Amino acid sequence: MTISLNRRHLLKGAGLAGAVTAFPNLAFATAPTEQRLVFIIQRGAADGLAMVPPLGDLDLARHRSAIMDEGMLPIDEMFGLHPALAETRKLFDQGQARAIHAVATNYRDRSHFDGQNILESGGARPYAEPTGWIGRLRNALPDQHGTALAIAPSVPLAMRGPQPVATFVPNRVPDASEDLLLRLSALYSEDAQLAPLWSEAMKTKDLAGDLAGNNGRNGGQLGELAARLMASEDGARLMMIETGGWDTHSNQRGRLNAQLRGLDQLLLGLRNGLGAAWENTLVIVATEFGRTVAVNGTQGTDHGTASSMLLLGGTLGPGPLVQADWPGLSESALFEGRDLRPTVDFASVVNAVLARHYSLDRSDLDSVFIS
Repeated sequence: MTISLNRRHLLKGAGLAGAVTAFPNLAFATAPTEQRLVFIIQRGAADGLAMVPPLGDLDLARHRSAIMDEGMLPIDEMFGLHPALAETRKLFDQGQARAIHAVATNYRDRSHFDGQNILESGGARPYAEPTGWIGRLRNALPDQHGTALAIAPSVPLAMRGPQPVATFVPNRVPDASEDLLLRLSALYSEDAQLAPLWSEAMKTKDLAGDLAGNNGRNGGQLGELAARLMASEDGARLMMIETGGWDTHSNQRGRLNAQLRGLDQLLLGLRNGLGAAWENTLVIVATEFGRTVAVNGTQGTDHGTASSMLLLGGTLGPGPLVQADWPGLSESALFEGRDLRPTVDFASVVNAVLARHYSLDRSDLDSVFIS
């Protein structure tokens, strides 16, 4: 079920009061809880071995020397972070970030569509569930009326359920070329009313792209926008942010560097924008599956199995900075001779952190994921 945002409220909250053409209509009631949840999906199969590299595994360099970046950021004696995640590394230092490695859903094939369906539905097999794990989570919470918002063109499967969900995405001119946009900019530049509206609309247009755009700055703008839509008393309490561009079959090193820089800026914008509300926020960053351990002939990686995920926020509590039952990267340890072997279940991790975040027993969340 989809509803739409009140234009005046959204523009004021987003700091984009001139961009009246960029937003739908939708109104929030007062949010009843201070707890906030953000799910950031990395569509396209993000390379967890590059995002959270197992620097202590000597087989990593043997497989990956051609695409490994210099200046990896150590987290502990075994694992590090990609150098593009410098701001995220600071959250690890502050005890506000964790990584989970060799994690996967129960899906073992390599179709983006099927993998994303399992990741979002929380079901046992693709296309078996019409609702998603966030949608079912809302029914499991003591107060079911917290508002939900997806920064996506339509309600993602993860948020579908019996309760309403708002969507937001900047409008774009269909199939408009850059030449046409430049001509329109010149046409409107001398108009006192249209010029500022067009300028703001072009700024918000960039937010609909992937995180690599604008040298990663898209991510920072998106994070700030998401924070403004959650920080106020009547803001959203459940949010999903769609990010794309993670399918790095070729030239992975440069492409992934830009993607991760955008993710880093998104998380920084979210953290700074939420301010004190960050202490009541849980952010989950996950992808449908990982990528091959070996590099292919075009300096990229192909569809794999296990990956890494990130947990961030003020409610994580004590614990190791990286949680992993590490299977290793030797030839004999690989799944089907090519992929990082999955040893941690995505649903179990999410259920555990949700129980802590919402001060619930694990049994209260039995309906969130369907085995």
